[in-house]
Amino acid sequence: MTKRDYYEILGVDKGAGADDLKKAYRKLAIKFHPDKNPDNPEEAAEKFKEASEAYEVLSDPEKRQRYDRFGHDGMKGAFGAGGFNWSDFHHRGDVDDIFGDIFNAFFGGGGGRRGRGGPGRGRDVAVRYRLSLEEAFTGKVTEISFERLESCDECSGSGAKKGSQPQTCRTCGGQGAVRQSRGFFAIETTCPTCGGSGKVISDPCNACNGQGRVPRKTEVEFTVPPGVDSGMSLRIQSEGEAGPPGGQRGDLIVRFEIEEHEHFAREGADIYHEAHISFPLAALGGEIQVPTLHGEETIKIPHGTPTHKVFKLRGKGMQRSVNGVSFGDQFVRVVVDVPTKLNVRQKELLEEFAELSGAPVKASKGFFQTLKERL
Repeated sequence: MTKRDYYEILGVDKGAGADDLKKAYRKLAIKFHPDKNPDNPEEAAEKFKEASEAYEVLSDPEKRQRYDRFGHDGMKGAFGAGGFNWSDFHHRGDVDDIFGDIFNAFFGGGGGRRGRGGPGRGRDVAVRYRLSLEEAFTGKVTEISFERLESCDECSGSGAKKGSQPQTCRTCGGQGAVRQSRGFFAIETTCPTCGGSGKVISDPCNACNGQGRVPRKTEVEFTVPPGVDSGMSLRIQSEGEAGPPGGQRGDLIVRFEIEEHEHFAREGADIYHEAHISFPLAALGGEIQVPTLHGEETIKIPHGTPTHKVFKLRGKGMQRSVNGVSFGDQFVRVVVDVPTKLNVRQKELLEEFAELSGAPVKASKGFFQTLKERL
């Protein structure tokens, strides 16, 4: 069976940004909600799983780049031997408010949080990272400082006071989940008493108030891949918040924001630059040196170049994709500077030039001289 195109599944074009992808995915999540599909829950679950796979790939810059270049062949090895499964999905939080624990009904528990009394997964942490255009072009190894929940040292993450132990939840019998009937099928949801842990704490730890985790400042080193743009995200696995004892740590999501540049403007892979040239150079022609992200380049200015003429430097822009080997172009718009202050000799030469050009000019009179002549 031929797999559908991921962009087609989400109903977005290939240039869709992170926000467009998220909106499209949330729209499909609502469409395939089991409450809206009581007659065909299995088909709805399959459609939702298909959309989740597409969103997982396209919202990850590295996976998306491989998919854009090689299609579904580039996804071989990205998921388990059986293909995409809920354990491969890292974006439950994007639609948690829509589905909540119905994920357990669709994917048989786990859901990236808790599964039938098992240890829960820690939350993902999203942080913003600002960098210059040059850093986005070259990439860099850097570190970011942020606060996340860490396992409490006092109680080793159990949440129970020293000398005591969490007790088995009576509501769910330690399973962490209860079954509820909804329409024509039963749904397993997180136990409201223990929150899915299967345990209740009668004597909480004083250091963490029974939470088992405490906020702590930390630093994480990571690599910024060349070619990133504002709005792109980098997921660093297992650097998010700590889960309950034995639970998997969440991920760290670094969202990039490129600072405005003094000399360059960026549109996708193309770079724009404005170069000022003198009137004699525009008239007589010559050469100028202009900066690019690749180093200085020489542009030949033909004689008679008008102001706002645009020159293209092929391949001197940004990477067309993250870690890409092809580049966009740099466009240089020249602006002819007209001198505002002239000495006597310069004025004479310009007047002589105008005379020879057949377009003599007379210097304009000052305001008070004109007024005096009229009185």
